[in-house]
Amino acid sequence: MSLTQDLQYAIELARGAGKIVLSHFGKVERLTKTHVAANAEAVTEADRASQRYIVAGLRRRFADDGIIGEESETGSSITFDVRDPAGRVWVIDPIDGTNNFISGLGNFAVCIGLLEAGRPVLGVVFDVTRDLMYSAAAGEGAWLGNRAIHAPATPLSDSSMLMLTSNVLDKQGRAPQWMWHFISQTDWKVRMLGSAALEAIHVAAGIAHGAITVNGKLWDCAAPAAVVLEAGGIITDLQGQPIFPFDLTNYQGAKVPFLAAGARAHGELLAELRRGNG
Repeated sequence: MSLTQDLQYAIELARGAGKIVLSHFGKVERLTKTHVAANAEAVTEADRASQRYIVAGLRRRFADDGIIGEESETGSSITFDVRDPAGRVWVIDPIDGTNNFISGLGNFAVCIGLLEAGRPVLGVVFDVTRDLMYSAAAGEGAWLGNRAIHAPATPLSDSSMLMLTSNVLDKQGRAPQWMWHFISQTDWKVRMLGSAALEAIHVAAGIAHGAITVNGKLWDCAAPAAVVLEAGGIITDLQGQPIFPFDLTNYQGAKVPFLAAGARAHGELLAELRRGNG
């Protein structure tokens, strides 16, 4: 069954949410998510207004689909409205890169993904301040606006760009050894954007050979994963194991570390990660 119309609708929702987000940009107050036990995560009324808009739009058109969202109105939980974890479930990040957004840095995105039987079949990542719409649906290619995009097909080289999450600390507050190698060498061009979705989407767009996210959540991964996969890239966990199909049963925000990479770069980056953990 074609997802063309569903994708177009998701694009329209992302654009509408982006307008809401921009209306708050530069004039927001940092709030705190009360369900986060430690290292409290930032949230703003813009996050909640964006998600409110997207959820309302999805429920109007897809009343039987499940919805998972990063935010809730109270801040005491995520949104988890899923009757059938193996069915169609929309996964929303209303502002990926909230700390950037609060600080006035324009690296943030609205993300809407669709999982079917736990697999990413549709994704929209809207780079709001640059007005760049990345999108994909299974079997229909990956796109930046009306231009087809493709993940890099070449191996790593001294001109390769790599995206690295800004939070790499493990549960003990330690940075992995591979990270020190990545930032101490000068051949690969390492960048941190502060938005896991934007970092991964640069792989789909052919700009970066790889993007590593250590402490992401499902909403950081679902939408860009659909675009990366349709662009010919690979997405796995940091050990090279499949993330999808993802078991959505009672998901409440567990971490989903991931590596997004071009087909040839993926194995090379996995080897680097394993060497650094050895």
